[in-house]
Amino acid sequence: MSDNQPLDPTATSIFGLAPVTEDVEEAPVALSARDREAVEALPAGSALLIVQRGPNTGARFLLDPEVTNAGRSPKADIFLDDVTVSRKHCQFIASNGGHIVRDSGSLNGTYVNRERVDSIELHAGDEVQIGKYRLTYQPSTKQA
Repeated sequence: MSDNQPLDPTATSIFGLAPVTEDVEEAPVALSARDREAVEALPAGSALLIVQRGPNTGARFLLDPEVTNAGRSPKADIFLDDVTVSRKHCQFIASNGGHIVRDSGSLNGTYVNRERVDSIELHAGDEVQIGKYRLTYQPSTKQA
């Protein structure tokens, strides 16, 4: 079809964008000075999840007890109120001074660094995606 030709009113035309053929990497989000101070003040064995993208951007959730539940249920330790989040989405489990994230059979899955996971050990700066929320994992820098 030429750009200079009028459209045929009896023809069907489909217009769209070409598919993306390569992974588009987003730059990691740098911690603000307030977030860095909060991480430095954490007691040994605890961690923060900081919402970087999605509803409640900037919110912080403390991972302190043995098991922290995240989901859409108001009873969840980390309440993420969005339809993309299952009622019982995942758990953060204290392990060897850090944390493991374990999916709880959620519909949309739990992702760490853009890979769908059932269960995985978290490391400083890992991005955890729960529905449309993207959170970074920031463990305490103090030794137990």
